[in-house]
Amino acid sequence: MSLVNQERAAAGLSALVLDTKLNEVATEKARDMDVNNYFSHTSPTYGSPFDMLATYGVSYRTAGENIASGQRTAEQVMNDWMNSSGHRANILNSSYSKLGVGYVNGKWVQLFIG
Repeated sequence: MSLVNQERAAAGLSALVLDTKLNEVATEKARDMDVNNYFSHTSPTYGSPFDMLATYGVSYRTAGENIASGQRTAEQVMNDWMNSSGHRANILNSSYSKLGVGYVNGKWVQLFIG
């Protein structure tokens, strides 16, 4: 969370607020990827990230998801995301105000909503 907000501050953006419900959903997505041995934004269990947010009753105007696999530290995964244009765009999206983070067995998930 602090690494995300450091990047946002450096770009002149407001900090994201950690959301416990989004943490729950992001952690479940990471667990689902681990247990079902897949790496994709589309879950065989929940469908798209937007379907999953709806399943968990999360309301939003705009949403995005970052996923990663194999990195050993938060610093490593943030570096990889910031060096990927699509992931970086999510982290620095001014429309987002809340963040949830999940990690299970090398699977990383960030869920953003605004």
